[in-house]
Amino acid sequence: MKLSELFAKDKPTLSFEVFPPKTSDLYEKVEQAAHSIAALNPDYMSVTYGAGGGTSQYTISIAENIEKQYKVPTLAHLTCVSSTKETVHTQLENLKKAGIENILALRGDIPKEGRLAHDYTYASELIREIVEAGGFCIGGACYPEGHLESESLEDDIINIGKKVEAGCSFLTTQMFFSNDILYSYIDKLRKKGIFVPVVAGIMPITNAKQIYRSCELSGTVLPKRFIRIAERYGDNPDAMKQAGIAYATEQIIDLYASGVKNVHVYSMNKPDVAQKIQDNLSEIIKG
Repeated sequence: MKLSELFAKDKPTLSFEVFPPKTSDLYEKVEQAAHSIAALNPDYMSVTYGAGGGTSQYTISIAENIEKQYKVPTLAHLTCVSSTKETVHTQLENLKKAGIENILALRGDIPKEGRLAHDYTYASELIREIVEAGGFCIGGACYPEGHLESESLEDDIINIGKKVEAGCSFLTTQMFFSNDILYSYIDKLRKKGIFVPVVAGIMPITNAKQIYRSCELSGTVLPKRFIRIAERYGDNPDAMKQAGIAYATEQIIDLYASGVKNVHVYSMNKPDVAQKIQDNLSEIIKG
């Protein structure tokens, strides 16, 4: 199923993300986690893709297995910042052969060792090529607090508009921890004539130490309310996991109640986290 068809339905959606292993010795463990999450029968699952295609073979394999074994639609990530056009077109052919219909088109992070190729500069360039290849529903990333490399949020929204003009049919947000930030952002998008569905990306925080580094890299702001939770429970892994799941659940309930009907959970290959969030929302996501 193409996700554009799913988003057109008048019901809330809940989806989860998994990421492939960087090395083959970890593949079985990651595959088991992905299958455990797929067994929850989410509306769809996304499978990430390393910059330069480092995990490309695993991305397609995991996505294909999820679709075939569990009938759960998948969203395969595809980055371009260090890829040649030849590599991208090979990946598109491989995705078609695997029966994958949905792609999240991303520029990707520039590797520390430098770019391996310079065929692409922006995600909008990748989106145009996927459109030309035909047959895919294409999503893009967006940043409620602005991309770190943009001069301003307004400039970043202009770039989001270029993605939509290129053929992006929905947007998935970077993580955020204050829903008011998202509501303000969506309002700004609509005022700029960007009306594609916006999928809210929610990160349940189960490890307080990791989140500070992630927020520093992404420019995400932590509300004082969340900081208090992390400071109080950060040294107690079980308590932090419980508090993190509760915080994420509360965010999602407020999103649904406020009319944001599509939520994507960055579940970090943790089936127990995915299941607890889904259980917390069991009656709500029935629509």
